[in-house]
Amino acid sequence: MSELIKGNLLAKKIKEELKIKTIELKKQGITPKLAVILVGNDPASQIYVNHKEKDAKEIGFLTENQHLDETITQEELLSFVQKYNEDSSVHGILVQLPMPSHINSDEILLAIDPKKDVDGFHPMNMGRLLLGNPQMIPSTPHGIMKMFEEYDIELEGKNAVIIGRSNIVGKPMSVLLTAKNATVTLAHSKTKDLAKLASTADILIVAIGVAQMVDETYIKPGAVVIDVGMNRNAAGKLVGDVSFEKVEPIASFITPVPGGVGPMTRAMLMEQTYLAAKNSIKG
Repeated sequence: MSELIKGNLLAKKIKEELKIKTIELKKQGITPKLAVILVGNDPASQIYVNHKEKDAKEIGFLTENQHLDETITQEELLSFVQKYNEDSSVHGILVQLPMPSHINSDEILLAIDPKKDVDGFHPMNMGRLLLGNPQMIPSTPHGIMKMFEEYDIELEGKNAVIIGRSNIVGKPMSVLLTAKNATVTLAHSKTKDLAKLASTADILIVAIGVAQMVDETYIKPGAVVIDVGMNRNAAGKLVGDVSFEKVEPIASFITPVPGGVGPMTRAMLMEQTYLAAKNSIKG
């Protein structure tokens, strides 16, 4: 039976620490402020935004939630981003993805001031990560690395397999693991014999977006399994990309869904908003 990696408890611990740090920062005249832009009425995106806003307020941050109609033009959306770039009271800018199909997401993300890019998706921040000098790190991979640290999971020399090659999770995750001297394979839906490859992993990170796809045939006994997936099954229950019931008896560590990676993603957004505010003192 594996040990649960309780991301929700670690996230709570991080947020409590941020509360204390924020009180100290306020004494210097700086209150961290997060601006969130949501375009359209996607229910899941609205839930995510609400959670982020709740986290920020609990820590003591200021927030500004800009909910825009899905018919907004590219130019109008860019003007909101620019407004927050120029507002010195705003330290973090988060544009909730996905955006409507007529919006060029890459152009919007490129327009965000890299110092305020708390999601870590700006090409400059991605480049700094690749070069080993990160400033803002994509929140989900960042949160996973914090979980490895908290649970004393050794990465050096380990065989790590990541299923999913997105810019949000897979690619930055591979860079962070490589920096810790793991040997990394970045797999995806076109990988041949995916289950066989996955079953060689000491560390398996699954971000493929298919509910409960990964079963016991993908798992090396004693592997550490990180489930990034967030899906609804036929019964409407929230499940991951990993079949928890089949994999949990085989793994040494496993993240639950919910309560695993998700809370850590939000905690890293808060941490980077705090750091952006702190760094603003330096100019």
